[in-house]
Amino acid sequence: MRSTVIVAASLFTGVLGHGGAHEQKPIVPDDANWMTKHMAEEHHMTGFDASSFFTLHDFNGNNRLEADELLRTYGLMDESNAHVPLSQRDEYQRQLLDLLDRNSDGWVSRDEFTTFIANGGVLPDLGTGPGHHGDDEYEYEIHHWEKYHDENTKLEDLTHPEDIAHFKKHDEMEDAEERLAKLDSMPIVQENIPAKFRRSG
Repeated sequence: MRSTVIVAASLFTGVLGHGGAHEQKPIVPDDANWMTKHMAEEHHMTGFDASSFFTLHDFNGNNRLEADELLRTYGLMDESNAHVPLSQRDEYQRQLLDLLDRNSDGWVSRDEFTTFIANGGVLPDLGTGPGHHGDDEYEYEIHHWEKYHDENTKLEDLTHPEDIAHFKKHDEMEDAEERLAKLDSMPIVQENIPAKFRRSG
């Protein structure tokens, strides 16, 4: 609960720091393509071009989309897709590179991507959801906080199952950090010594 108050306070600050405005996800038609739905749900954007889409998903900023960045764009690094087997991830990676990587060098350049889009291409819907690719804080804020809370929300109002799970995770992380700090301060950690080498009695 200690960190719950700190995290809740930071969310209040984050909302106020953005002018207190609730930027809900834009409404897009049901038949919109996956890219349009992804940008609306994950980035709250409707107006974007190929270059801005590329820049947003070039997570390491090296001016190319590598295989892991393509998978992350589709949410395949998110816990919501933990059930997707490695063989299926490999298949998605192959499918996306076959579609986008025109010179077969193993990554997608900005030029390859923008040319693909300019020629009428769109990223396919792989059935992996909207493409959650932010960290836990970002995903909680954009998919829950902005939908149900605002700058007037009090700590006692954070009672949704998503709120409880989110702050429970923070408490668990804090507890784990405290356990690790305690172990780090011990000169010898008995549990790390194999039983056959421990003194009995």
